[in-house]
Amino acid sequence: MPLSHDHIRTTVETYLARHPHERPQLGGLFAALDRPTDIASRSTFSGHVTCGAIVVDPLGRVLHVLHRASGKVLAPGGHIEPEDASLAEAALRELHEETGFPPQAVAPWPGYESVPFDIDIHDIDAHPGKGEPSHQHFDIRFLFRLHTTTEVPVVLQEEEVAGIEWRPVDKVTSPCLREKLLKLTPAVEPETANASALIYNDRGEYLLHLRDYFPGRIWEPGMWSLLGGGREPQDATLEHTVRRELDEEAGLRISDLTPFAIEEATDDAGTTLPIAIYAGRWNGDPRELNLTEGVMLAWFAPDDLHRLRIAPTTSDLVRRHAAGRKTGTTRTAQQSEATSIDQRRPASPPGTVLNVIGVHLYLERPDGTALLGLRHPDSAFAPSTWHVLAGHCEQESAITCLIREAHEEAGLQIQPQDVELVHVVHHIDRAGDRPRMGLFFRARTWAGEPQLREPDKCTQWKFWNPTALPDELVPYTRVVFEGIRAGRLYSETGWA
Repeated sequence: MPLSHDHIRTTVETYLARHPHERPQLGGLFAALDRPTDIASRSTFSGHVTCGAIVVDPLGRVLHVLHRASGKVLAPGGHIEPEDASLAEAALRELHEETGFPPQAVAPWPGYESVPFDIDIHDIDAHPGKGEPSHQHFDIRFLFRLHTTTEVPVVLQEEEVAGIEWRPVDKVTSPCLREKLLKLTPAVEPETANASALIYNDRGEYLLHLRDYFPGRIWEPGMWSLLGGGREPQDATLEHTVRRELDEEAGLRISDLTPFAIEEATDDAGTTLPIAIYAGRWNGDPRELNLTEGVMLAWFAPDDLHRLRIAPTTSDLVRRHAAGRKTGTTRTAQQSEATSIDQRRPASPPGTVLNVIGVHLYLERPDGTALLGLRHPDSAFAPSTWHVLAGHCEQESAITCLIREAHEEAGLQIQPQDVELVHVVHHIDRAGDRPRMGLFFRARTWAGEPQLREPDKCTQWKFWNPTALPDELVPYTRVVFEGIRAGRLYSETGWA
């Protein structure tokens, strides 16, 4: 029996009891509920309800699937079926159909068993081939927790889904969903409050930290271990924890850290402590780092670990990661080797270094002033520094990325035909970091004025005269602005 309008209305009202300020933006949904047409049916093209499953894993990452039809990376979800007993059940069914996750692998987030976590209204383009006009989706999303650290079987709905991907909270595609998850983050990993970094280089060696020998005062005294530590109140996620610890302990900043595993360690009192492990690549000289804790840092090959005073769990962790690098299976257990998006790519030739692609918006008014944003003081990159609107290119084209970022960060509407490439910068922060290719696009025309859509990342938008840029400006941005004024199309910064 189809879900009734009363059931949908009651579910929405329970959501608004927690988010009363969102009632005005859900006016279209209430208007649809007042109409006699069935908004639970996918054939109601005046607008109908869909359900999504927001799944968070033990590392605090959020499940996304790559939809074949749209080419977009989104949370699992879809249309309601007549057999669905509730909206939450519809979301769970869609999760199972698209990914094959067994029901016992996930559980509703406590407090959200029947209350939606987010409701989003968005436009759907017409699909003439299916006889579908443009319409709206009233997407009601429920929050689930992946409550296992063992491998979850994945069986994709191949006609609709091309792969799965686990993304950190700050990389969630939906802005409104991302905002709610960031607020929820302190409760995302209630059992895990420690994080460590598994750092490796292109020679296959691993960076280990010799701890001070202070028994009773520090963890694993006098032993070789990984850099890392405990979560602090200011850490939004465990990735923030490990990045802060790397910076505080050694002045080390790794461009890309990837969740690898959750390990369990036992302290002197016999208490088991879960530790989130993040893996990252770095090719620098540890002797040049500013070590503030412990005795020294050094590179070691996995075959030499037996010569060290090192915990068996740490040694096993390094060996497991090293073995995975040889076979190309270093993903976490939660990601299926057969279905992970990254693992389906062909292996790169030996010595290849993948470059990060950054997409940037050069927005210039008729008076010649250009848009810059002041980054948040807590930003991991360039805090309290001016920078253009920018983002990393994901599973999308560069221009699609630019248009998405402009809308998500500043509420600007840009059309693909109004975009032109004005500069390319190949830059690196310092030796050993991941190289980056920055693409700067000019929007010839656009709609809207810059808004603070992501205040946790940008605190102010301002148009600046390119001849009088602020002192606190991202260095490569200054180089690019000078290049654009001079008519150059390419620059390099940071390379020795």
